[in-house]
Amino acid sequence: MKITGYRTVRTHRDWGRPVGDVNGFIASGITEVPIVIVETDEGVEGVAIGSDHDIDRIFPALEGQDPRGVSSLYDAMLAHVFKAGHNGATFGGVATLDAALWDIKAKLLGEPLWRLLGARERFVPGYASGLDIALTDEQLATFYATMADRGFTSGKLKGGRDLEADLRRLEIVQSSLSRNSPHPALMLDANESWNLKQAVRYVSAVEAELDLAWIEEPLRRWDAHGHARLTRSVKAAVATGENLTGLEQFRTLFDLGAVDIVQTGAVWGITHFLRLAYAAHARDLPISPVGLTSNPAVTHAAAAVPNHLTAEVQDLGAPFGVSLDEHIADGGIVLGDLPGAGVAVDEAAISAARHDGNWLQSAGPHVRPLRAGLTLTGGATPALPGAPAHSA
Repeated sequence: MKITGYRTVRTHRDWGRPVGDVNGFIASGITEVPIVIVETDEGVEGVAIGSDHDIDRIFPALEGQDPRGVSSLYDAMLAHVFKAGHNGATFGGVATLDAALWDIKAKLLGEPLWRLLGARERFVPGYASGLDIALTDEQLATFYATMADRGFTSGKLKGGRDLEADLRRLEIVQSSLSRNSPHPALMLDANESWNLKQAVRYVSAVEAELDLAWIEEPLRRWDAHGHARLTRSVKAAVATGENLTGLEQFRTLFDLGAVDIVQTGAVWGITHFLRLAYAAHARDLPISPVGLTSNPAVTHAAAAVPNHLTAEVQDLGAPFGVSLDEHIADGGIVLGDLPGAGVAVDEAAISAARHDGNWLQSAGPHVRPLRAGLTLTGGATPALPGAPAHSA
């Protein structure tokens, strides 16, 4: 069996609400979703949602190879971009191809991916996450009430620029989820918008009022020394790692004891997730993937590792023209029995209904404001309705 080619499809997700964080938000609630389909000479195709960045440059490492050698092919892709490096967006392309190869392997064996990877159960515990910086208090309450209907007992708020607002909104999340637990777990995500002392002051102030399960991405992703000082200064666990592109980038965080909840971006693929999970497990640390709404294949991997804590669930639907063999219930994701990762794509419907929704628009959360972390009163401020863009 040989890999013969690939094709890409771009569809969209309509979130039904503005989505973003302290750096900015997508007011339309419509975002683009890349899909990569790896082709073989036997007609079995691997489907993965994630990133199609740099795939033209990466794919020669796979062409003509047997897709079943997934882990070795992952290393071959990293080696193929050796000089320029696999960091940044290129890693997303590697990871999506990797997920597609795992999909092929599971399909060939006639098994759902979670079972191939060694999971005993199909249920993956999760937490609700609204990407909710631009939601009104009423919209926030509605979102988390909807997630409470699906059994969630923990939720993550996007914040970091207004302490009083974050405390009020964390209480809204707490109230919405309290029907399922007398003590819902609350998390706050600052999306790298603080410096160290801002983080210590801000988190300490939140902890004076509420029990915070974790503070997420409080500092820049590479600031291992800062994270190590922060986790010794606050009660909340420090969660970070979702934007690190490669296992080697976690080394200093591990060595300095700078991370309590090891995170990985869901678009970074299955092989990376598995390797990172076991590296964390060797240090008695839990792992928590983010954005599984963007890559359902990683959900299967989360079911199979011994130290998975909880996974981010941002939405109850699927991208347009995509069906997923899973459903959200009992505070988590219930995986199905279809062979592979359970992703099916209606390419004809997608081609007939084109929508644009670039995450990289200047007002969105993927573009960091120039003054982020450089104010005395808080983090970067997105362009909330009626306010100037990125005001201080």
